[in-house]
Amino acid sequence: MRSPQLLRAFLLLLAATPILGVAPGQAAERYSPQQLRADIDALQAGIAATHPHPSHSVDPAQLQLAIDALRQRASTGLDRDAAWRDFSTLNPLLADGHFFVGYADWRAETEQHLREGGALFPFEITVDAQARVRILSELGGAATALSGRSVETINGVPAGDVARALLAHVHGDSARFRADLLSRRWWFFYWKVYGAPASFELTLAGPAQARLRRPASRAHPSILVGEDDFDRQFAFELRPGAAAVMTIRTFSWPEQAAFEEFTRRAFQQMQASGTRTLIIDVRQNGGGNDAMWLQGLLPYIADRPYRWASRYTKKVLRDDPAKHERQGQVLSGTVDTWSAPRTDDPLYFGGKVYVLIGRGTYSSAVLFADTMQDFGFGTLLGEGASVRSTQTGGVQKIALPQTGLVLWAPRLLLVRPSDAATPLWLTPDIGIDDDPLHPDAMVDAALAIAAAKR
Repeated sequence: MRSPQLLRAFLLLLAATPILGVAPGQAAERYSPQQLRADIDALQAGIAATHPHPSHSVDPAQLQLAIDALRQRASTGLDRDAAWRDFSTLNPLLADGHFFVGYADWRAETEQHLREGGALFPFEITVDAQARVRILSELGGAATALSGRSVETINGVPAGDVARALLAHVHGDSARFRADLLSRRWWFFYWKVYGAPASFELTLAGPAQARLRRPASRAHPSILVGEDDFDRQFAFELRPGAAAVMTIRTFSWPEQAAFEEFTRRAFQQMQASGTRTLIIDVRQNGGGNDAMWLQGLLPYIADRPYRWASRYTKKVLRDDPAKHERQGQVLSGTVDTWSAPRTDDPLYFGGKVYVLIGRGTYSSAVLFADTMQDFGFGTLLGEGASVRSTQTGGVQKIALPQTGLVLWAPRLLLVRPSDAATPLWLTPDIGIDDDPLHPDAMVDAALAIAAAKR
């Protein structure tokens, strides 16, 4: 449980966050305290109408304190970004990657900013839960000789202070998850919290401390590059030693048939080559459609009947007379639909399966990992203590009518197939540290573990 003292310190930190600029070309509509309070009322009503059990991730008393503080702080002259900076102080408190105050479409927001002449922080950054900041690459992913260098100051502000100021607005289950999400979207949170300066002065740590001045970048960030490119999201490679690596960066793809054809070809190649070890990498997989892995992966792997969850709790959002459901009800039940294995399929894979998980594994990817672990279909390798094994779902987009900001809130709770209460967090069977500067190192470590167990 979070203490009132921690909450007050958290709110004071956010109140002191500096703002250095606004996006070019955007009309900064200002809102009255009455308008802001109306949105706060809409936010609280949205939570009450949508979430089956907010206490799954947040202490209700602490949440009420935070919402009351928002109402008290509502002041004249805030534009939409300033309102977000205030409202989003709830996000770490809500402590769920599906439960936060954000923008209606952060991707479109970024595209518009760049289209109108705006620019962003010039590097891709990696941040850890201790708020240590390192350079990963140029913005957009191009290699840089500065990769791995620790950043000490940004525009005169200690980089750790900047990271903590940004983390105070980031959503997610845990500090580790939030640091990983910030790493992927550093440029976005920096822009929305500190503004969009034309240039950046950085001090880099090292034997010879370096001072660097860089113009802001108009490149498209890595996370936005190739989101629609199938070959960037899904990859398969045969490896020496009768091994193969399948990388699945999302379970959200508009054409499920394309994914199913990808997996069919992969298992066909494994059969033809005599593959006995399969590594499935979902470290960067933020989820999507459960049907993709239920229909595109498990039929080749499962050797016993399985289900994708054991119990559910849901909030009824609208009356459904056919089901005798009334709006506002909170209903719970068991998942009684089991799928039969297809071990007689010519492409059934009878070898060893290892699933790589990490700080960015989320949502449907967690349900996939739970299922693989609970039924013994594969061994989980990687990092844990980032996301809960019980996941929320059925995320609703609730518009706040005055500012146009959005409350994202889940209507479902899904308990892992085994119905086990522990571990609370998604936990690997074998732990391997992941280095964002050397992502292939975990794959190599997994292959070495697999080889040693053959």
